[in-house]
Amino acid sequence: MALSNIEPQIIWKNFSKLNAVPRPSKKEEKVIAFIKGFGEDLGLETTVDEVGNVIIKKPATAGMENRKSIVLQSHLDMVCQKNNDVNFDFETEGIKMEIDGDWVKAKGTTLGADNGLGVATIMSILESSDIPHPALEALFTIDEETGMTGAIGLKPGQLTGEILLNLDTEEDDEIDIGCAGGVDVTITQNYATEAPKGQVVRIEVKGLQGGHSGMDIHKGFGNANIILGRLLYKGLENQNIELISIDGGGLRNAIPREGVAIISVRNAQEFIQEATVLKAEILEEFASVEAGLQINIENSTSSDKAISEADSKKVILTLKGLHNGVYRMSPDVADLVEASNNVARVELKGGELKILNLTRSSVDSSKYSTAEQLKSVAELARMNVVFSGSYPGWKPRPGSEIVQIMEKIYTEKFNEKPHVVACHAGLECGIIGANYPEMEMVSFGPTIRGAHSPDEKANIPSAQKFWSFLKDILANIPQK
Repeated sequence: MALSNIEPQIIWKNFSKLNAVPRPSKKEEKVIAFIKGFGEDLGLETTVDEVGNVIIKKPATAGMENRKSIVLQSHLDMVCQKNNDVNFDFETEGIKMEIDGDWVKAKGTTLGADNGLGVATIMSILESSDIPHPALEALFTIDEETGMTGAIGLKPGQLTGEILLNLDTEEDDEIDIGCAGGVDVTITQNYATEAPKGQVVRIEVKGLQGGHSGMDIHKGFGNANIILGRLLYKGLENQNIELISIDGGGLRNAIPREGVAIISVRNAQEFIQEATVLKAEILEEFASVEAGLQINIENSTSSDKAISEADSKKVILTLKGLHNGVYRMSPDVADLVEASNNVARVELKGGELKILNLTRSSVDSSKYSTAEQLKSVAELARMNVVFSGSYPGWKPRPGSEIVQIMEKIYTEKFNEKPHVVACHAGLECGIIGANYPEMEMVSFGPTIRGAHSPDEKANIPSAQKFWSFLKDILANIPQK
């Protein structure tokens, strides 16, 4: 079955068109032009602001002119992750999709349903001629996944809407009214290199689930960088380790699925034997959540230089000492992760070390407490630490008028109460709200699984439910 035959056809048609356009974070030129052309072809007022956000305005349908105006908002960029055995260029190719039962998936890459389904839904509202709605401003932001620079660059006064509907959550029974803020923690250092004195060993970790570093951080998934760190730390007991290279993880907002370390040790056979014992323990630890985990430890060769034993020890101890995972649960909201960190990317090449982290929290003070813990560990090892890209959380307003309306519609429509929640992901609502403090905001969306990983998939019946829910919301927006 082709995607164009799935209901609601209008959404899957627009999602297919969108997914034919390359749209990596920070390289959104093609998708900005695509959305701009889409709005102009409809004859709607379309503008692109100085950072690249696209705003398309559509007048209210007849009889809806006196209702509160709405901002429909989604982000244009997508997380670009692929399996190692997949040949794919995210900058030039469109996503290759397939249907698997009730799910739409991509072939070995991220699907881009985060947040492409939100974008496609807004496109569908804009081009519709039979859906009642108040005056609309469609806001398509850029670079949500790697810095939220689109939302940060959105200036006061560009929007006039009174209610913002963000279409960027991943459980169709949730109404999201709050989110975590975040800060990037980058650790760097340069080391002198020399010819390795020992025998070369290659350690590879692969087959992990990965996933969203906010929404999935509490699920106990394996982090390839942390597992590499454990294996290297074990070797320090009886070996003089020289690190040649490390290549683990990728984007800050994705839990690392794969990693490789090339090292030099005094006795490769002894190291492999000891590491293999730990390998068995790690596989047993993760058996229930990481059935695909593979750890390969083997003799190897390398013509590259290594950093010294002393510097290698500093790097290994730092990697072992960095906090990864949940830092604090919220004392105020049941089952909500308040603060966490993802050790997202570890790269050592030619003596240049980079460790990229994404620290999140719904409370600013605990966000920086977590980040400062990382900084303390790294500075003890004489490494450089920079905080950047900080963005605020979104404080819940559970009693707002739009939340009450959506709760009522959902309950009557689906015969159950929705979950009104705050999430541990970074949504743009907090940033936009800083410039538009009077704007009511809520976030919701269709069910998506495995976001930020090649296992990402979007649920077809959920998209139908979401589309029906959104249309009813737009029809029941209150008067000004």
